[in-house]
Amino acid sequence: MSQSSSNDHAVRLRRVATRTRGHRQGPVTRLMSPSDLGQTLRPFVFLDLIDLTGTTPHGVHLHPHSGIATLTWILEGNVGFEDTLGRSGTIPQGGVEWMQAGGGAWHGGDFGDADRVRGFQLWVALPPDMELGGPESIYLEPGDIERDGPVTVLLGRYGRARSPLQTPSPINYLSVKLKAGEHWRYEPPEGHAVGWAAVSVGELLVPDKVQAGELVVFDESEGAIEFHAETDAEFVFGSAVKHPHDLVLGYYSVHTSATALEEGEARIREIGIRLREQGRLR
Repeated sequence: MSQSSSNDHAVRLRRVATRTRGHRQGPVTRLMSPSDLGQTLRPFVFLDLIDLTGTTPHGVHLHPHSGIATLTWILEGNVGFEDTLGRSGTIPQGGVEWMQAGGGAWHGGDFGDADRVRGFQLWVALPPDMELGGPESIYLEPGDIERDGPVTVLLGRYGRARSPLQTPSPINYLSVKLKAGEHWRYEPPEGHAVGWAAVSVGELLVPDKVQAGELVVFDESEGAIEFHAETDAEFVFGSAVKHPHDLVLGYYSVHTSATALEEGEARIREIGIRLREQGRLR
């Protein structure tokens, strides 16, 4: 993981194109949404950083999605979950929830019972052949998730490790943990011109300084990216082939056309009616 000083090598490295600290609301900071960086980084369209210490607030009530998939990754603590596919329980530290909403699903949860909860929730846009498909929810225990060196593979593959989740398009979504002074170099697969990183703990050089709570977007290319940990650091990193479709937005939905959005929102309204009849909506 050492860094070369070759001038030719340095030219090929990607640099930070933009950065943000997002918008914080309680324990959740929205770092990316389709109305801002999600347009640039699609298929990655939303990213929330969860960071809560102390008193646990009320959880996230059941709410709908269509046209997207969400991946919830818990770095510290635990969270509760429930969904309209009949699943409920707890996502432990090091666990993952994958909810592929397709044509419509609802989910929600709480912030668990730990003194601190820290993690990320990512939304990924689905391609036309999947955006109205059947929903699915998959919950992975820490032992189900493969690692290669400092990298935990949440979606896609890295080195010898791969995710058991089937990605809707060519995506790598990785969680990386470096000790102070360590380096990590990422060589993107062919076509992965989209790249970004979000730091939850510590400080990195990329070579620009990136601190906890920031998301940085790298210039679009297939060049390598190098990370140097100034302090012990944890961050998530995404790369992908760019989603070729426009983002057509609803309140909880992202689709590739107005027709698909209308159908997806009609389905989630139908599910909402049933939930109200069952007394499950507050």
